[in-house]
Amino acid sequence: MSESTATRRDDVVALFPGQGSLGGGAGRAWRDSPQWSIVPRVSDVTGVDVEWLLTEAGDDDVVRTDRAQLATFALSLVTYRDLNERGMRPRYLLGHSLGEFTALVASGLLTLDDGASLIAVRGRAMARAAEEQPGSMVALMGGDEGARATLDALADVWVANVNGTGQLVVSGTRGALDDLLTHHRELGWRRATPLPVGGAFHSPLMASAQRELDDALNAVHWGATDATLIANVDGRVHTSADDWRDLLSRQLTSPVDFLGATLTLPPTVTTTVEMAPAGVLTGLTRRIRPFDHQYALHDPHDLEEVAP
Repeated sequence: MSESTATRRDDVVALFPGQGSLGGGAGRAWRDSPQWSIVPRVSDVTGVDVEWLLTEAGDDDVVRTDRAQLATFALSLVTYRDLNERGMRPRYLLGHSLGEFTALVASGLLTLDDGASLIAVRGRAMARAAEEQPGSMVALMGGDEGARATLDALADVWVANVNGTGQLVVSGTRGALDDLLTHHRELGWRRATPLPVGGAFHSPLMASAQRELDDALNAVHWGATDATLIANVDGRVHTSADDWRDLLSRQLTSPVDFLGATLTLPPTVTTTVEMAPAGVLTGLTRRIRPFDHQYALHDPHDLEEVAP
């Protein structure tokens, strides 16, 4: 499971999806991958049957936060290691929410076991926080800067994801989000869509989960990397363990600025490769800025196009 020693490609960014990208059966196509051993390893470390989640579970089974995060993490690493074995080593690594943990393991800053353990703690803590402080999330489309400003005046609603220009996800209490769904056009948003998630993630309602994750972050061993990682919280490059402890903690209660992080990529980055379960981040980055080539790894055959 060691990473290839090929030279890093300065023109390529690897994209690591969040839990919202996962659907039932997402891992079936990858079961014969030489890197599939990552999946039972994550199961052993966490006590969760990740292989079942990736191959047998349906959409309703994988929507739960504590399950979806581990399954997404394991599958993304399988595809990234497969990419490495073909000699493709992206210089830039960019994850969305949970995907930041995957990117840190891919970079070598965290071991596979520590990454899996952290995600297990994070998923359980977020699920508990969601039970203590119930809430949900809504995607907003078609708004301008004025529309975004209207959100600041709403009680119990917080910007959770900045996914593009005029494309936000907000978290909030269920009552506050019901009001937003009813009045979103008056606030300047063309469309508002409730998301099938288990809580108000990336908002102050996750504060209790943040405290639990902090203890886990302080207990793991951190390595070093020659990759370039861009953080969700501030859209800036960070490579030190001290930085990432703080960033991963803050991410639980702060917005994911995927727009800002993508715009931080230098113009020399002309290719994106999204790890499985793929598709969402390829679409987001396409709308943020132009790239010459974009690949979404849905199954092993897609690797042949990226790294023949």
